[in-house]
Amino acid sequence: MNVKIQSVHFDADQKLVDYVSEKVEKLRTFHDRIMKVDVFLKLDNVVHNIKDKVAEIRVHAPKHDFFVKVTSKSFEESFDNALDSISNQIIRKKEKLAL
Repeated sequence: MNVKIQSVHFDADQKLVDYVSEKVEKLRTFHDRIMKVDVFLKLDNVVHNIKDKVAEIRVHAPKHDFFVKVTSKSFEESFDNALDSISNQIIRKKEKLAL
């Protein structure tokens, strides 16, 4: 599984990158044939003083692509919510295929 983490409009520190990498590895438990995972961490509403943190996750598996985008006040919260959502998408798709 190839994992690519990109930070847009800021430079992510190593602690955040390690956190994301560690959590993404858990996707293997839901689907064993995931080929590629793209994670985008972005700052939104740059015009305002309070910037929203956006996490986007795109998962590429054979015959299926999954995508989710979540916004909150911290990258960890955005990423955790996005990871939960994408995990649910993968689980639902596998259940449909098993029927």
